[in-house]
Amino acid sequence: MDIQVKNLDHLGIVAGIIDQIGLVEEIDRQIEQHPQQIISTGQVVKAMILNGLGFVSAPLYLFSEFFVGKATEHLLGEGIEPEHLNDDRIGRALDSLWNQGLTPLFTSIAMLAHQRFNLLTKSLHLDSSSFSLEGSYEIESSDESSESIESVKITYGYSKDHRPDLKQFMMDVICTGDGDVPLFLRIGDGNESDRGVFAQLMRQFKQKWNLDSIYVADSALYSAENIQQLGKLNWITLVPRSIKTAKILAESMEDEVFVESEILGYRIASCCCDYAGVHQRWLIIESEKRLKSDLKQLEKRLTKQLKIATSELKSLMKQDFACAADARKAADKLSCKWKYHSLESVEIETHAHYNTPGRPTKNQSPEHFTYRVTAQVIPIKSVIEIAQRQAGRFILATNVLDEKILSNDEVLTEYKGQQSSERGFRFLKDPLFFTSSVFLNTPRRVAALAMVMGLCLLVYTLGQRQLRQALATSQETIPNQVKKATSTPTLRWVFQCFQAVHLINLNHQLQVSNLTDTRLKILQFFGKPCQQYYLIC
Repeated sequence: MDIQVKNLDHLGIVAGIIDQIGLVEEIDRQIEQHPQQIISTGQVVKAMILNGLGFVSAPLYLFSEFFVGKATEHLLGEGIEPEHLNDDRIGRALDSLWNQGLTPLFTSIAMLAHQRFNLLTKSLHLDSSSFSLEGSYEIESSDESSESIESVKITYGYSKDHRPDLKQFMMDVICTGDGDVPLFLRIGDGNESDRGVFAQLMRQFKQKWNLDSIYVADSALYSAENIQQLGKLNWITLVPRSIKTAKILAESMEDEVFVESEILGYRIASCCCDYAGVHQRWLIIESEKRLKSDLKQLEKRLTKQLKIATSELKSLMKQDFACAADARKAADKLSCKWKYHSLESVEIETHAHYNTPGRPTKNQSPEHFTYRVTAQVIPIKSVIEIAQRQAGRFILATNVLDEKILSNDEVLTEYKGQQSSERGFRFLKDPLFFTSSVFLNTPRRVAALAMVMGLCLLVYTLGQRQLRQALATSQETIPNQVKKATSTPTLRWVFQCFQAVHLINLNHQLQVSNLTDTRLKILQFFGKPCQQYYLIC
């Protein structure tokens, strides 16, 4: 009797989603296969995605040992063995992805996903993040003269990871509001500025996709130059407080102007604005949760500054000055230094000094005089009141003026959806994505691997969206981590549910073991390509 047992676990779900997209076929259509290749570039990328989503903690160990003991041939294709997925083959596949063009290739795959999964694109969310790396990563000579948008320099820049000591690259992603699915990915230089590229990326995306969507971004988008460049594109963004008009508006808006939002915990006031010559609608938002947090932080700042101001005044009062004017000037300078406090009851005391010790005689003249400051620290009530009015407030801007098309509540809802891209970056931030340096010895391979990471996110979000939609449509639930029914499970939890599922080859007949009732129920909410890997179709 011939028996072989291989681990399948949740990898059949991942492979099925990849097949639904048509990812392997699209990559192999664009990247020509060498006649001597056993495994195509598309199959290598599929293996890398399986690897990246292979563990619940999602480390991307890219080496052949990952597939030892797993149903490699069943998942990747007939004749493919773990030894075919060596560092050299993976490195060459990354080079092929780079040469083809990372952003265009990712976009073409995302377009297939958009069509086959019927993604809604009412709103699209643009954001960026930095990815820090160990190592020197010198600029390649071929990169220095490259004019391609795909050129990437791993260098020092503003670190969103709070690691200014490390070199980095930037990743720009545009995600759907429907399921957080990435439709656009670009790898940029480590010292790139969001403000310098966001408007350009939106226009580039619009030219390629031609979707009638609302583009949502953070305050990096909002500058006079950028909103003028956007033209007729519909957008929503956060207005930075550095803009004087926004600062004044947040400070001066009276409470009675605000209207309760349909979204619990928010109040909204709106007005028109023509900043940079672009007619737009500004929404001053007051968040109850943010208000409590801001007031608490303000109280901490006031306490801290009072302690500092008291200490600095104490030091000043010990100083001797040569004249009263100098003493007064020092007091004024110190008072102007503080934001929320000032000096009150400032007096200049005169101290006479004699050239002999002891009590001076009745007619003895002082040798010289020194002057000291006496005062007390008081809070500046007007400044504190302004800070209290600002607390909990932020301003959103949109060029969609008609509230019948996009209401104030919808503007706020769409901006809150900006967390979609942020969730994606958190998913990709696992440092183990860059475990091996064998095939990551050039910036272009790092950039290509970052694109594969984006494909991992694409597959993950599509799978999670498909499962949740199917559960909602059928009004069904599955048990979560604490055995409670949920209709919005995370795909990571589903992956955990499929641990210890095996593919058994018994006398050349395949069967899958450990398919419990719960696992079979979950599989019915995925497409047939996923079910086929578990032999239940």
